[in-house]
Amino acid sequence: MKNLLKLSSLLAVLVSIFMACSSDNDSTDDDDDEGTATLHAAFEAFNTDATTIYLDGSNVVIETTGLPDHETVYWGEGNALYREEPGVALTPSIMTSNNNAVTITVDATPNLTGNTVSTQVNTIGIAVSGSSLFNDQEGNGALDAAAASLDWTGAHIGPGVYHYHLEPKAFSDDDDNLVGILLDGVFLYGRKCNSTGTYPTDLDASGGHTSTTQYTDGQEEYHYHIINEIYSTTGSYLAFAGPYQGY
Repeated sequence: MKNLLKLSSLLAVLVSIFMACSSDNDSTDDDDDEGTATLHAAFEAFNTDATTIYLDGSNVVIETTGLPDHETVYWGEGNALYREEPGVALTPSIMTSNNNAVTITVDATPNLTGNTVSTQVNTIGIAVSGSSLFNDQEGNGALDAAAASLDWTGAHIGPGVYHYHLEPKAFSDDDDNLVGILLDGVFLYGRKCNSTGTYPTDLDASGGHTSTTQYTDGQEEYHYHIINEIYSTTGSYLAFAGPYQGY
């Protein structure tokens, strides 16, 4: 009888251990089912000297010095990346502006089921160079009034940070290169589409469509393109006017 009781007790302990292990496994499986956010492969194209990019839960945080990795007159004479541009009506230089640093937080997976949202003045995204992207406005007016101050790559300073309004020819010039990411978490590419090698003809009102890109490993993904239309008096192509689709 004593041996039988001992055997029963041992079986009870083993059953308890098995149930506990099963519970732990179920918990792990639940966590796996929920999934975790991952950094998109396109972030590998960003200038690591200027940007720090990391996950924060389901969000991606992009911290940048705002200092571009290409030549421009706005670096100022004496800088290794200074480029002489006599025709540019200069605003302050990069090194004398107040602060070029910007931090944005975007959804790791953009929400494409909601309403479209208009862009606002100031930073609307971060370019692969590490500098800000702006829309088609300058201050409270049209970009035309500030066109004379734009450098060879469609950028200038004011207010505060060096930023692109137009196709940034320093790293995307009539091609399918990645331009940057916007505040709604959607990536912006050059005027051509990587999936076809030609200018896309199915863009929506925001300049976006769904197709594969060089960073999606054969999977289709919604993304923006620089629209292939000359912007007003600037003689170049506007980077992004909006509205956002990913909020």
